[in-house]
Amino acid sequence: MKAILSASDLVLLGVYYALLVALAVYGIHRYALVRLRRKFSAAGRAAPPEPAVWPGLTVQLPIYNEPCVAARLVDAAAAFRYAGHLHIQVLDDSDDETVGIIAERVAAHRREGVSIDHVRRRERIGFKAGALAHGLGLTTSELIAVFDADFVPPPDLLERMVPWFASAGIGMVQARWGHLNRDESALTRAQAIYLDAHFAVESAARCFSGRFFNFNGTAGIWRRRAIEEAGGWSDATLTEDLDLSYRAQLAGWRFVFLPDAEVPAELPGTIAAFHSQQRRWAKGSLQTARRILPQVARAELPLATKLEAFFHLTNNCAYLLTLLLALLMVPALALRHLSGIGWSLVIDAALFFASTMSVVAFYVEGQRQVGRRLTTREILSVLPVGIGMSVVNAAAVLEGLFQRGGYFSRTPKSGGHTGSVTLDRFDRLPVAESLLSLFFLVSLGVFFEQGHFVAMPFVLLFLSGYGQVVASTVAERIRRAPRSVS
Repeated sequence: MKAILSASDLVLLGVYYALLVALAVYGIHRYALVRLRRKFSAAGRAAPPEPAVWPGLTVQLPIYNEPCVAARLVDAAAAFRYAGHLHIQVLDDSDDETVGIIAERVAAHRREGVSIDHVRRRERIGFKAGALAHGLGLTTSELIAVFDADFVPPPDLLERMVPWFASAGIGMVQARWGHLNRDESALTRAQAIYLDAHFAVESAARCFSGRFFNFNGTAGIWRRRAIEEAGGWSDATLTEDLDLSYRAQLAGWRFVFLPDAEVPAELPGTIAAFHSQQRRWAKGSLQTARRILPQVARAELPLATKLEAFFHLTNNCAYLLTLLLALLMVPALALRHLSGIGWSLVIDAALFFASTMSVVAFYVEGQRQVGRRLTTREILSVLPVGIGMSVVNAAAVLEGLFQRGGYFSRTPKSGGHTGSVTLDRFDRLPVAESLLSLFFLVSLGVFFEQGHFVAMPFVLLFLSGYGQVVASTVAERIRRAPRSVS
């Protein structure tokens, strides 16, 4: 006998479909980015000639407790080739052995004639934003380059990027991130695919089509005036780079993205470090959205630019929508099965296809743009990672909607050293992911027993996402001795 849907059942289904539609809209936006990337390209955008006089440039290296990679970064910066006046600031807020490592490398490079300073602050006020602002006050250079601790910029990078400042309206030039440890694990391969799409599709499409895009916190060069006229670095959000980028572009400065200028960096090697990074980015993006979107709405900008800014700054809301969908999906599937309207799964499939296949198209295009091919195995391994992140990032989105600033938790890197690295704070236990995994595992068994096979692929996808987080976290804790750097 078929059950009759009650009013509460209809409300549940209504909310469920609203979530699917919202995710489909964000999915369609990804298709739009892929289309923009293919429509607009860097082809025909000739590099400007070398400047007659190279402007003064300061390289800022913000570092906090990175003993495994600090020396590598300082050495790479000291190897830069540059025809103009070049000065390096190592903005070191560390309170561990990193201080001594940096002091030794700075002293060594000074003996070789490199203009380099080891800058220390009494307090880590404002975190990275505070360090960058402090360093800016210690230099008069026209251009400011920033590189995080896990990056290894090539010697010719500045010579390739600085000529683009020939136009007085250019406020920032961003290079593309590469990956030193892409093939270290399934996790690093998934991250590489994510970041390739972000840069080679998102940033490129926005830049080449005239929309706003952002400085990514590192591997970029700023014009000092653009920073100052936009109001300077601020710790009001955890994504000071995104915040300043929008304020500068709203002030009239134009940004340039260079897809062929690649700066290799180390990807987080553990699920704990990866989640720490993603949480900061998700929370900061919503903080920036709260702060910036009203200004974007009031600005005299094309509608396409305003819409792109909305999707750009609220994109992490998809994680919150995904988590809510996970909580409602099984009840919604069961209700329709019991009430005899299983045919409505066709609507689910269409909406799910719009959101899921857009992710696949997005990542395929990202790999194509960097000269790689995305395999079926990689596709199947990447999709669950996004679902697995939904718990951590959904919480971050909610915090970003209501909180200002927050603790800037760095993403520790190993620099290829064996052993574990130290997180700023203890990594969390995957309690929510464990409960969700158990929930979807039981649901899978029930649907199989009832012969509701059409719903099983949906359940399996979510089970694989949350189960992967649990398995990875448990495996890391088993492998890891008490937290220390070795």
